[in-house]
Amino acid sequence: MAFQLKNIQKQKRKMASFDIDSILKKEISFGASFSNKKKESFYTELYVLLNAGLTLKDALALLGEEQKKEKDQTLISKIVADLIAGKNFSEAIEQLKEFSSYEYHSLKIGEQTGTLQKVAQELGVFYKRKNEQRRIILSALSYPIVVLCTAFLAILFMLQFVVPMFADIFKQNKVELPWITQKIMVASRLFQEYWGIIIVFIIAIIVLKQILKNKIWYQKYTSQFLLKLPLIGEFIRKVKIAQFTQAITLLTGAKVPLLNGIQLTKKMIGYYPLEMALEKVENDILQGKSLHQSMGNYKIFDKKMVSLIKVADETNQNETIFKRLTEQYNQEIEYKSKMISATIEPFIILILGVIVATILIAMYLPMFKLSTVIS
Repeated sequence: MAFQLKNIQKQKRKMASFDIDSILKKEISFGASFSNKKKESFYTELYVLLNAGLTLKDALALLGEEQKKEKDQTLISKIVADLIAGKNFSEAIEQLKEFSSYEYHSLKIGEQTGTLQKVAQELGVFYKRKNEQRRIILSALSYPIVVLCTAFLAILFMLQFVVPMFADIFKQNKVELPWITQKIMVASRLFQEYWGIIIVFIIAIIVLKQILKNKIWYQKYTSQFLLKLPLIGEFIRKVKIAQFTQAITLLTGAKVPLLNGIQLTKKMIGYYPLEMALEKVENDILQGKSLHQSMGNYKIFDKKMVSLIKVADETNQNETIFKRLTEQYNQEIEYKSKMISATIEPFIILILGVIVATILIAMYLPMFKLSTVIS
């Protein structure tokens, strides 16, 4: 088999059939043109067709015909053409930006070990769970975001149109304004004068975020900040750990040594605290420590996870244990997403209600004085 741990020094320098360092220098990402949803369907249907007895070439040709978009049909047709030219499936997708290095090496291992059908099935499950996590996160955050945006627009409308209207009335009648009303007037005036600058500032922040997102220091400090947020930090951590256990489950199922699985996945997750922890775990294993001993030194890994991995180390049941961990984390993610949604919604409504109420009170307090003046 391609992956063999001959000795510590040789393992550190080079893997048996490919250079692991060259893989990890590249960012492992999933092409937007062939989305995770499409990949879920692609690998699941590929497994079904292979299981039904079709050859790989015929199965891919059939999948290509089923694609709705011409771009996807062209992509799969190119893979089929490479197969006809004598390439393996993994070689056919290696240079395609729509597929990741993670998929390439998973399929390569499947070809070398005769488990391509199983790898296709596991990749389908991997993307299914990844898509489910995305849906869970969107479900948890979509309603609060809609409420927040709607209320924010309502506040901007009041500052832009309602408050100035009241300000003109108060000015014409020379009503003495309370302190809170004066501050709201100032906020309204500033918004009217500088709304263009405010929009440019928001756009600049978004652009700056895109520029800095691959910087190590930016990933470090933003991840540390998010981890400290109540509810949100723990939720993000569990999502990333679940993605890690899913990836390890797939690779161990394909008979990849655990150390090689860690090396392949540590860059794939794209989460700085986990990436750094796995880097240290890799070094500890190369120095002779067991996986559970090393993971126990880093807070990002739960004690429950460390305990189960200890069982895996002792019984050599890595695939079973990581599969169980993945299922547990997915259940916890679903539960926490519902809890976050249920917690954030009333909290946002309460805060925005207070803001709107403050503006209304600030406008109506002088109205009482104005009615006295008119009387």
